[in-house]
Amino acid sequence: MVHHVTHRSVNCMVITISDTRTKDTDKSGRLMMEFLEQSGHHVEAAEIVPDESAAIQEMIKIGSENPAVDVILTNGGTGISFRDVTIETVKSMLDKEMTGFGEIFRMLSYQEDIGSAAILSRAIAGVISHTAIFATPGSSGAVKLAMEKLILPELSHVVQEITKDLDKH
Repeated sequence: MVHHVTHRSVNCMVITISDTRTKDTDKSGRLMMEFLEQSGHHVEAAEIVPDESAAIQEMIKIGSENPAVDVILTNGGTGISFRDVTIETVKSMLDKEMTGFGEIFRMLSYQEDIGSAAILSRAIAGVISHTAIFATPGSSGAVKLAMEKLILPELSHVVQEITKDLDKH
């Protein structure tokens, strides 16, 4: 079943979560921004924060409370090592989770790319207030896969769904 949604440009915030990346070495953050801009979306803000729950939470809060930001996209900090806290941090902030995002992301990763190592792959998406959030792994392969196959095809639709009740209040 295909839903025909008017493509609408959405305003995005890109957050790279890493203890080591800088503006110069943030390949995945740059890739996300390129994908968004090539698809007619606008990057309102781009930030790099350390792999620390409080820092991630604060940046997501800033993005979700900014009326100019429709969608927050994060990359990095999603692994299973001790320092990786993105998934737990984002999950604790969600009003609604889009469970299909992580499920399909792992299925595609398994099929296209990494085989059984997909069980280590963590990704999450959902809604915080009236802002969508997508958290992907930090590798450029993961970002490319998530952007091309899942995020960009549904970005306008997701924003339309989470904002359609706003003018009724």
